[in-house]
Amino acid sequence: MGHSFLVLNGPNLNLLGTRQPEVYGSTTLADIEDTCTAKATQMNVAVSFLQSNHEGILIDAIHAARGVHDGIILNAGAYTHTSIAIMDAIKSVSLPVVELHLSNIHQREEFRHLSYISKVAIGQICGFGAAGYPLAMDALAGYLGTTET
Repeated sequence: MGHSFLVLNGPNLNLLGTRQPEVYGSTTLADIEDTCTAKATQMNVAVSFLQSNHEGILIDAIHAARGVHDGIILNAGAYTHTSIAIMDAIKSVSLPVVELHLSNIHQREEFRHLSYISKVAIGQICGFGAAGYPLAMDALAGYLGTTET
């Protein structure tokens, strides 16, 4: 097995498929995890998933990823715009992080344009809905020098 990725999803993403489908689509988080698992098999990488509505749990998961995973795909939800603590956690583990959003945060309300995560992420993918997750996997693999897709 090649690299290992952690896919972290923040608050309210457990409601995907029913929460504001006009913004976030009708794909559920379970559907996204299934897509990522299939993509990981094609790429010969391991993938783990965690969703939490609690900032501290996300921070603990980022800390625990060090030495276990080679990179993180993070959809921090609203914490993107508020959490200096998550930004600091990312800085402290020295793992590459791809920031991910289902919607295009730059086309939404002004407060969503600020991202603390982007200040420490290797890149940002937004606006492609659920298709952003496999794109993020490709981006992380490319960054790590793994190009089997």
